[in-house]
Amino acid sequence: MTTDRQSRSFLYRNGLSLVFLTLFLLTLAAQAITGWNKHNQDLKEDQQAQIGIGTYLQSGHFISATFENFESEFLQMALYVLLTVSLRQIGSAESKSLDKPEEVDREPVPGPDAPWAVRKGGWILKVYQHSLSIAFGILFLTSWGLHLYGSWQNHNVAQSAKDLPKDTVLQYLGQSEFWFETFQNWQSEFLSVFAIVFLTIYLRQKGSPESKPVDAPDMETGK
Repeated sequence: MTTDRQSRSFLYRNGLSLVFLTLFLLTLAAQAITGWNKHNQDLKEDQQAQIGIGTYLQSGHFISATFENFESEFLQMALYVLLTVSLRQIGSAESKSLDKPEEVDREPVPGPDAPWAVRKGGWILKVYQHSLSIAFGILFLTSWGLHLYGSWQNHNVAQSAKDLPKDTVLQYLGQSEFWFETFQNWQSEFLSVFAIVFLTIYLRQKGSPESKPVDAPDMETGK
């Protein structure tokens, strides 16, 4: 198996992550440029001095817009990883079987090819068993905090442009603006998870590991 992996090129072995990483960087750059232009347009309309791209990348406008999206994605994945442990959806390719034992539920067995944490055992293994949801949880909380910081800073820039007093972060948390930004992203992530869970019951994509085989019965649960 190792020989087979080594015979494949780096791009072949890592194509999926490389494509998504490239798309992420391209769209992040596009967001930065278009966001910078939009922010300067708003500043001009408010008769404020325009800023350079370097300053914009440190601004509340950019930080808020970026981490507002990161936050909802990491929340989606954290909940998805956790809820699919115990909840089921009959017929969905995204659900564990209703009655058969699953490979992911078996107890870890130390071996030469097992991850280091499995071979180590003890509390390290206990943490490692939940490391995916822990990582997504930390990424969510970090993104939520940065979204709040950026949104608060951007709000106070707007306040200054209107000759209004700046708000403290606690005052800002009591207003609707931040929560509107938050919930409009969360609801879209929950809808997208519902869509893939439900649509994989009846629809297929040949060759995709996120789909059941094309000839699988609709009510067959799991991949």
